[in-house]
Amino acid sequence: MNFVDSHHHFWDPTRRDYYWMGADILAPIRIPRAPAHLQPEIAAVGVTKTLVVQTIPSVEETREFLQTAVDTDFVAGVVGWADLTDPDIASVLGQLKSGAGGRYLVGIRHQIHDEEDADWARRSDVKAGVQAVGAADLIYDLLPRERELPACIDLVAACPDTQFVLDHIGKPRIGEGAMQPWLAQLEDLASHHNVSCKLSGLATEADWENWTIDDLRPYAAEVISRFGEDRVMFGSDWPVVNLATDYQTWFNTAMTLVQEISPGSVEKIFGENAKRIYSLPD
Repeated sequence: MNFVDSHHHFWDPTRRDYYWMGADILAPIRIPRAPAHLQPEIAAVGVTKTLVVQTIPSVEETREFLQTAVDTDFVAGVVGWADLTDPDIASVLGQLKSGAGGRYLVGIRHQIHDEEDADWARRSDVKAGVQAVGAADLIYDLLPRERELPACIDLVAACPDTQFVLDHIGKPRIGEGAMQPWLAQLEDLASHHNVSCKLSGLATEADWENWTIDDLRPYAAEVISRFGEDRVMFGSDWPVVNLATDYQTWFNTAMTLVQEISPGSVEKIFGENAKRIYSLPD
């Protein structure tokens, strides 16, 4: 089958500042990553379509990614960025959709977990912005850690007409073996049928040097159990994933987990769900 990678990035630290990439521990990925670097990785495992996701709060970056989608045969969609607190966000989204490569805009994301205020997602202007995202027929990608998950749950409840996707299964503390409060929060989010979840980011929330598939299995099992086979999709989180492993190893690990936990759902989780949820071209 033709697989879909629902979550990866491109960046170039030689020409742009990535505020979150400064720590020494992130030096291995602080290098330019472009379509030419990803193409052999996806070809090796049979991925034929991908979604590129924003990395900084920049409409300019979003426009660049839309042009990248035009120029790159495997990029089928862009999850970009827009200022959710902008009263004119509907106009901004309209301009992005009508501009160059606008047909590839499938979603919007903001790095919620980088906000100082744990309740940022509860702000009325943020809710209005997310509602505008839904009104524009776009997905809103949630990027919280445990600290921000309660506010994200409230945001989802306040925006029933917006479709949400939880990135990186909500970033549980896998390296500590912690299941709570993440699991209770995950169950609450999954009870809202307008929320799906990316099976991504597990290895980088584990012990980078020593993780095994056994460390990840209980988290993957809970995600598939809570969201079901129709609301889970594979994502690589490349090149962030390279902090803990390589593309092919993570792909094979995720495939093994899905085959163990829900063997009949491989086609959905590794392709069909992302195509349907993000309305990707066939």
